[in-house]
Amino acid sequence: MYDVTIIGAGPAGISASLYTKRANLNTLVLYNDKSGLEKAEKIENYYGFENGIDGKSLYITGINQAKNLGVEIKKEEVLKIEIAEKAFEVTTTKGTYISKTIIISTGNKKNTPRIKGIKEFEGKGISYCAICDGFFYRGKEVAVIGNGNYAISETNDLINLAKQITILTNGKEEPNIRAENVKVIPKEIREVRGGEKVEEIEFEDDTKLKIDGIFIAEGTAGTKEFAKKLGILTNGDKIIVNEKMETNIPGIYACGDCTGGLLQISKAVYEGATAGLEVIKHLKNK
Repeated sequence: MYDVTIIGAGPAGISASLYTKRANLNTLVLYNDKSGLEKAEKIENYYGFENGIDGKSLYITGINQAKNLGVEIKKEEVLKIEIAEKAFEVTTTKGTYISKTIIISTGNKKNTPRIKGIKEFEGKGISYCAICDGFFYRGKEVAVIGNGNYAISETNDLINLAKQITILTNGKEEPNIRAENVKVIPKEIREVRGGEKVEEIEFEDDTKLKIDGIFIAEGTAGTKEFAKKLGILTNGDKIIVNEKMETNIPGIYACGDCTGGLLQISKAVYEGATAGLEVIKHLKNK
């Protein structure tokens, strides 16, 4: 069992890991996506680099610094985080990890597809959590928008509930999944339509699919997805935390861009350090 598992290897997550590891906590960092930091051509407003530094170099240096300190870092896509007995269970594409605490530092990545009607029907037939809302679609026909491992994971959570599941890849590569009540449509989506709730999906070739509900699982799970599944309070797509970086779920912390506010490296490093120190205090008091 790990003392702390950190989701994300950007400035916030790595900063947290430096503190928890130096406190001799068994620390795991999991990451998969590229960091937004890598897109920065040159950073001149961060302390310690007289000639500036490019974002990719800073990102890689941070990860290597944590590795050299002994932090266990794995490049694995996190599919879900669940509350287990007196701990948390983190499921990735390669395995499952049990941890006493969690720090979410997934940046401000947004996975909402740019499809007409998605925003309008959120909460009216459109969901971001199969575990949370799948129960309401027992015996009904639903769609999952996505084509990667996260979409497959959400589909698997619906297989024993829904009558029919249609994976919509929106023009992207089809996922490798086989089940009697699962089919795949690779067409590009034009619009989601309905009245008081979702009723149909229209494709770019003018064909339509009648549907009772839609689950969004595009790309990889991020801030919004983890928060929804765990019952973490959010404000839009930002996780709500207190001054200790604590969420409303005891043992789960968040830091960096996923908490909103000033989207700067200095703020991410500060919040990561705070989250790491608070995890240390939390575990010492247990």
